[in-house]
Amino acid sequence: MTDETDNDLTLILNQAAHGDRQAAEQVLPLVYDELRKLAGSRLSKLPPGQTLQATALVHEAYLRIRGKEPEGWEGRRHFFFAAARAMRDILVEDARRKGSLKRGGDRHRIELPDLGIVIETPREDLLALNESLAELERDDPESYEIVMLRYFTGLTAEETADVLDTSLSTVKRKWRFARAWLYRALEGEAPTDD
Repeated sequence: MTDETDNDLTLILNQAAHGDRQAAEQVLPLVYDELRKLAGSRLSKLPPGQTLQATALVHEAYLRIRGKEPEGWEGRRHFFFAAARAMRDILVEDARRKGSLKRGGDRHRIELPDLGIVIETPREDLLALNESLAELERDDPESYEIVMLRYFTGLTAEETADVLDTSLSTVKRKWRFARAWLYRALEGEAPTDD
């Protein structure tokens, strides 16, 4: 996102927060390409057979956060966090839906070694990640916000520091901590207090 686009977004979000409906309509075109790239990146890490598309994810996320505007947008920080939360919720709901018995959730993949077909195992388990994020939110809300902004909206460390109005070193430190904490939580080891 360029500085000019970033400034435009801040101005438009402030106008939307004060009840300007036309300003609210201008938000999606400013962030659409960036959100779509991010959605495509997130979806590419899911198991094969994914039916949710990047465009649908972006549109659904935008519809969810737009339903809370204009009073729900308190600036850039709140908008990006709302977008991250909406994408996370949509991906988790999709994973739960696919895991239900009605959708064949009780079936397991079997290996077919004689055919020479290699099926890559999923690189992320969204439901376990969702549970770990909920725990991180309770334990360390600041680190949780950084994970949401960096992972689900794809902001750089610099952009995250700007959105959260904090120092870059704080964002980098909390990002390292959160990644290590989540890794331990997802690998089955209890995170330590230090």
